[in-house]
Amino acid sequence: MRKSRNARGRRVRKDNQPRRHRAPGPRLRPGEAAPGWPSHRLAGCSLRRPVTPSTACTDVVTCPPHQSLLGLMNSLAFPRCGPSPLTPASTSTSTSAPVTTDAPPARIKIRRPRREAHRIAAQKPSRIVAMAAAAPASFVKEVLPSPLTSVSEPPPLFDGTTRLYVAYHCPYAQRAWIARNYKGLQDKIKIVAIDLADRPAWYKEKVYPENKVPSLEHNNQVKGESLDLVKYIDSNFEGPSLLPDDPAKKQFAEELLAFTDAFNRALYSSIVSKEDVSEETVAALDKIEEALGKFTDGPFFLGQFSLVDIAYVPFIERFQIFFQNIKNYDITKGRPDLQRFIEEVNKIDAYTQTKQDPQFLLEHTKKRLGIA
Repeated sequence: MRKSRNARGRRVRKDNQPRRHRAPGPRLRPGEAAPGWPSHRLAGCSLRRPVTPSTACTDVVTCPPHQSLLGLMNSLAFPRCGPSPLTPASTSTSTSAPVTTDAPPARIKIRRPRREAHRIAAQKPSRIVAMAAAAPASFVKEVLPSPLTSVSEPPPLFDGTTRLYVAYHCPYAQRAWIARNYKGLQDKIKIVAIDLADRPAWYKEKVYPENKVPSLEHNNQVKGESLDLVKYIDSNFEGPSLLPDDPAKKQFAEELLAFTDAFNRALYSSIVSKEDVSEETVAALDKIEEALGKFTDGPFFLGQFSLVDIAYVPFIERFQIFFQNIKNYDITKGRPDLQRFIEEVNKIDAYTQTKQDPQFLLEHTKKRLGIA
């Protein structure tokens, strides 16, 4: 196109059309991605230009590159937020520092048509609130009280304080303890540890006549049974729900909860036996492996972390130690879903803060079984 100069000496096109200004940054061919930014063409967007901070896409909601960009910018407002833990995986509640990526600076501005910009602006607050609500709480290592013995004075019972009575090494008590931690109730439910080998008389007389742990003192009543307590804590206290809304998952949860006792018996029978690992034990482990593969939206029994995982993990934790050291049997061998479950649940602080020293658990069990 031939060009001439106007009255001010500036070069203009002969057809009097304004000059086109290209977007800032390197010259890019159609479909070529700018450094650090996904390509519209590669992502399947109808816009045949690279995604850069200066390009505008009118299909912001369905355009994968812009979705990822918006997610990145929203996450910059919450530098310590991470994926929800009711979400697989990561479903992590780790206290580690936020992951850093080679991302563009936070002051990037994306141009949109005015109508689209207003719509996105109206949606953004609710998205941010949802992200904040789903973000796991930052766990601080809890200072746990020493176990109370037969010479210990009782706490001021039924004074309005909610207390969870546990024994630190008891897997049944660990269930309620995990539920309390996961829902972020450390300040609302006080842990009271009981020494089961030297139990205080007042515990049976004044607190829980069954003389077992766990038990929960709440609203001038004391309730027991570990699975019942997990459900009670989930229903009567604030915090992330331990059961999804999906009816199919709820039904499967009840089936798995009903299997917990049979699972524990099947595996414990091999531990106390002098024979090799029984077929009943193998079948029970295979059933767990199959159950973990039913839902594919996460590594846990119902996809996302739930009360079913809380019901099983204290026992799976112990059986893995016992079978490896007593029977020389790896319960995860040939069971990749079980291996993944163990790896992922150990990223959840609500659980890991309740774990005991593996060597202590092993020696304690060997002593009970009379194994040298």
